[in-house]
Amino acid sequence: MGVVGFWDNPGKAREVIEHVKRLRSLLDPFHELEKFKSDTEVMQELTEEVFEPDSFKEFEDEVLKYEKAIDALELRTLLGGENDSLNAIMTIHSGAGGTEACDWVEMLLRMYRRWMEKHDFKSEIIDILPGDEAGVKSVTLIVKGEYAFGYLSAERGVHRLVRISPFDTNKRRHTSFASVDVIPEYADDIEIDIKEEELRIDTYRSQGAGGQHVNTTDSAVRITHLPSGIVVQCQNERSQHKNRATAMKILKARLHEQAVRARDEERAKEYSQKSDIAWGSQIRSYVFCPYQMVKDHRTGVETGSVDYVMDGDIDRFIQGYLKVRASIGNNSEN
Repeated sequence: MGVVGFWDNPGKAREVIEHVKRLRSLLDPFHELEKFKSDTEVMQELTEEVFEPDSFKEFEDEVLKYEKAIDALELRTLLGGENDSLNAIMTIHSGAGGTEACDWVEMLLRMYRRWMEKHDFKSEIIDILPGDEAGVKSVTLIVKGEYAFGYLSAERGVHRLVRISPFDTNKRRHTSFASVDVIPEYADDIEIDIKEEELRIDTYRSQGAGGQHVNTTDSAVRITHLPSGIVVQCQNERSQHKNRATAMKILKARLHEQAVRARDEERAKEYSQKSDIAWGSQIRSYVFCPYQMVKDHRTGVETGSVDYVMDGDIDRFIQGYLKVRASIGNNSEN
């Protein structure tokens, strides 16, 4: 970065700067952990010299903080995928279950946004389709922050809810499904060849809550890629032009991710591996009744603290998934 002429190629310079930022985001926590370890050892020596209940309790608290810091750094080391450091585009669709399923999508949306708030990620809803009676049929949002895609890739798949339906007057138990897809938000200069004649572009009036302007003009844009059947929508901007640009960016990301997944499936066949963490499988069950439990079927991680999970406490599931993914990657290399 200190070389003369570094900024002669702004695009390349930005790539280098982003790379340095990613390296620092890994190294800085490690150096902080080293200092934490040294401070904790000094506190241990003082506690052993002058044993007092208060000082011992303080030392215990520091050890717990140290352990959490180690866990956080260990989790970061599992994020070594090619696109893990990128922002994420998340889409949640309602499945079987009608109004119940739409309500489930809204519950998942809240869960993820609470998790994002706790981890200082920023999110922006770019398309939302309300349910006919309640809830949300589908929603797409962009999640911005370091390693957003790496963490949220753990959530791809089908999520199953079992509960007493608040929409059933007979108070019967219902099972609902929602699918979650997460792809990286690639750079604007991603190279994807899309011909104009392969696209069908429709405009319509926005249907979600997007401010006073939302239903006044046909600013929302829907783009259908005819060869693949992929449909993307954007309605969060006042300008049709901006919505079209965002929709095209998401379309390119989906087409690129489709190619990447096809490649990964071929690699999996080469290693004769059955992917327990593949998109499309039922990954997690949330049982509210007759007992309370959330269980990840890929990793076996489970908890009875349903309320905490629905309030965004999903780190244990993400960490479990990343460890499984890392072990599968290591086995394939061997």
